[in-house]
Amino acid sequence: MAVDTTKRFDRIVSIYIQLQSKRVVKAQELADRFGVSLRTIYRDIRSLEQAGVPIFGEAGAGYSIVEGYRLPPVLFTHEEAMSFVGAQKLMGKFMDRRLQEHYDTALYKIKAVLRMTEKDSLSAIESKIVMAKPGYDVFNNNVPHALSNLIESIAQRRQVFLSYKGVNDDKPKQRTIEPVGLFHEMNFWYVYAYCHARKDYRQFRADRIMQLQVLEKPFEREHPSLGEFMEKRERTRNDAPKKTVRIRVENRFAAYMKWDRRFWGFVSERDCGTYTDMVFETQDFQEGFPRWLLMYGDGVQVLEPETVRHRLGELIDAVAANFRN
Repeated sequence: MAVDTTKRFDRIVSIYIQLQSKRVVKAQELADRFGVSLRTIYRDIRSLEQAGVPIFGEAGAGYSIVEGYRLPPVLFTHEEAMSFVGAQKLMGKFMDRRLQEHYDTALYKIKAVLRMTEKDSLSAIESKIVMAKPGYDVFNNNVPHALSNLIESIAQRRQVFLSYKGVNDDKPKQRTIEPVGLFHEMNFWYVYAYCHARKDYRQFRADRIMQLQVLEKPFEREHPSLGEFMEKRERTRNDAPKKTVRIRVENRFAAYMKWDRRFWGFVSERDCGTYTDMVFETQDFQEGFPRWLLMYGDGVQVLEPETVRHRLGELIDAVAANFRN
């Protein structure tokens, strides 16, 4: 019984902290987070109210804490304090300069309320974790605050002017967009947005943005959520024609393939001693997939189908011809 009481107390404190984290929190969010029933959440909310926390709202709509009500800062556990270091290193690798600066400022405020032992632990570990930056630009150097400006645009529902150079464009093209959301994929940031020029939704890669300006113009329409876009895109990918490809790879190369094979529809592998057989379900079986296999030279064979083997042979012949000339 004592263990259950402790768990409930910890959960109620966590619920209180989550209620402070945003304007409205739905009971279902809390139930999902803590793995309990809605009835349990309703009971915990009543306990907070009985303790004097001014909560308003109702079951099914969501709960809020009266504006301005705050308790003294909550102390962080040792494990929570350590997690800030990892987050800071990740911010430096994946976020733009302005967001990194804001996070650093916020982290100073967090450190200010830590116990002295946690402060000492953070100081000791910070220099022991290094996050290597990629060898390519995640953001265009001329637009160092692209991500933070796009986040501002989404939050304020304001249009954005872009000068954007697509992968096949000779020069940048001007676009006015209404950003819907941001996502990180294959080591790059993308913004999903309604494009006024195309009168349709498009995705734009952050490092290809040459100029960016958040305009005073508000959005002209309501947009579907980013989640809907991601689900639709995944369905489209799954519905596109695929080809089953079986390859045989020398084990000295098989280990390296594990880094990016999932991008090419990896399904399974079988260890055959000195080599590994792999199976892929890939859509890009004419260009992308064969060119990826070229990286591994004579260490890979295409077992089937013949079309992929033939395409790989064509590419090898073209490479050989370039070196003969």
